[in-house]
Amino acid sequence: MVKADTPKIVIVGAGAGGLAAAIALGAAGYRVLVLEAADGPGGKLRQVTTAGQAYDAGPTVLTMKWVFDALLARCGLRLEDGLGLTRADVIARHYWKGGACLDLVADPEESRRAIGDFAGARNAEGFRRFAEDSARVFALLRDSFIDAARPNPVSLSNRIGLHRPGALFALQPFTTLWSALGRYFPDPRLRQLFGRYATYCGSSPFLSPATLMLVAHVEQDGLWLVEGGMHALARRLAAIAEGLGVTFRYGASVRTIRGDSAGRAVTGVELESGQFIPASQVIYNGDAAALGALLGQPAQPQPAGRSLSALVVCGPAKPRGVPLAHHTVFFSEDYRGEFEAIFRHGRPPEDPTIYLCAQDRDASGRLKAGRVAGEAERLYALMNMPADGDRRLYQESDIERCLTAMDRRLAANGLTAGRLREAQIVTTPDRFAALYPGSGGALYGRASHGWMASFSRPGSRGPLQGLYLAGGSVHPGPGVPMAALSGKLAADRLMADMGSTGRSRLAATAGGMSMR
Repeated sequence: MVKADTPKIVIVGAGAGGLAAAIALGAAGYRVLVLEAADGPGGKLRQVTTAGQAYDAGPTVLTMKWVFDALLARCGLRLEDGLGLTRADVIARHYWKGGACLDLVADPEESRRAIGDFAGARNAEGFRRFAEDSARVFALLRDSFIDAARPNPVSLSNRIGLHRPGALFALQPFTTLWSALGRYFPDPRLRQLFGRYATYCGSSPFLSPATLMLVAHVEQDGLWLVEGGMHALARRLAAIAEGLGVTFRYGASVRTIRGDSAGRAVTGVELESGQFIPASQVIYNGDAAALGALLGQPAQPQPAGRSLSALVVCGPAKPRGVPLAHHTVFFSEDYRGEFEAIFRHGRPPEDPTIYLCAQDRDASGRLKAGRVAGEAERLYALMNMPADGDRRLYQESDIERCLTAMDRRLAANGLTAGRLREAQIVTTPDRFAALYPGSGGALYGRASHGWMASFSRPGSRGPLQGLYLAGGSVHPGPGVPMAALSGKLAADRLMADMGSTGRSRLAATAGGMSMR
């Protein structure tokens, strides 16, 4: 049971980072209030409704399940408790011009054989080496960087071990991902496939470090489909936090994070309604680029180095042609040109790569129970876009050009998608900018371009005493599990600064519910 005189901790934002922080603090016996501007939890784990059906409209895949297992172990729970999870056998299906197809699957040996059939023995052997090296990179960085307080290059080297120069070299920080992939895969289609992992953190494979090959191992280590969609994960985490005594207030938009007269320590938050909520500890789970405005600082120049935005379409359609998996990618013919259009010229690509999530299909592409072949099904389509949402309003003509480019690429790779062009829900960079203040529509914070990019993200401590940061734009980076780790790191830093990590909620309550 939480003591009545325990100081209240305020969390601004109920995205993955804020939810993780709330669970960590609630499990340790702290009084926590979460303020969320939207009408429910999730942040980018959002859901939209059209034609009477709900769609995941943000992240569509769960990886790094160990992050949530470790978090929930603090309160004696498992992620599977109250949440349906299925490990995917097919990671993703990939199509190129003319319908050439390759499935990447959970079993690396099966993937190696499929690559051999698709592109020959040299590429199959390249995949074997690539899988080994990506696993090695992940093992080197999991505890030293991903699940650790924000390091700098020197501290990271110390954590890995200066006496292990081979290990440091394996990270290939000064080589681009695209260049590194050429050492494994003579076939450019496979360089496209594995280069796409840079987009998982909103970046270009031609500018990102080869270290991002670790994403390949993350997927091989386990990709999970969540019953009810990824938004169900957010609802489940919020329910767990509430069971620990955390209070949520939805529709509560924060106008200002206030500091004391000396500008040294946080004193609370002011809502758009004018209400002031005092707090000497605040965790801000939002885009780091918006923090200055919340602190009442003068407007800054537009931040450079933004990550990708997107045009996302959600709607019912009747896909015809090549068969879909749950996750299907349709690659463009000019991959370099796609990223040059976005990052160099700041315009939508004329020939985009398209990601489709068939939300009524299982990982292998079978229709789920209750769905009938030939009927319209729920499709989510995404093309990468520049993060210019605070500088440009996308008109209907702009959206029409993007949808035409989508249709053209899908058709070239063997698919037509019926009424997808007529979907009621279309989200553009300017609409993402409105949803996530300060982002400009960038969905992943700063792009991971150059070897220093990973060290440029803010750490857990904010600019005021008692202010802490969480979310995909701070360390360790974007993505649902990484944002959750940022929330855990922020909560642990806060508790350490308060001089105690608190006692276990489980032990304190002996399984009972706490008072709010």
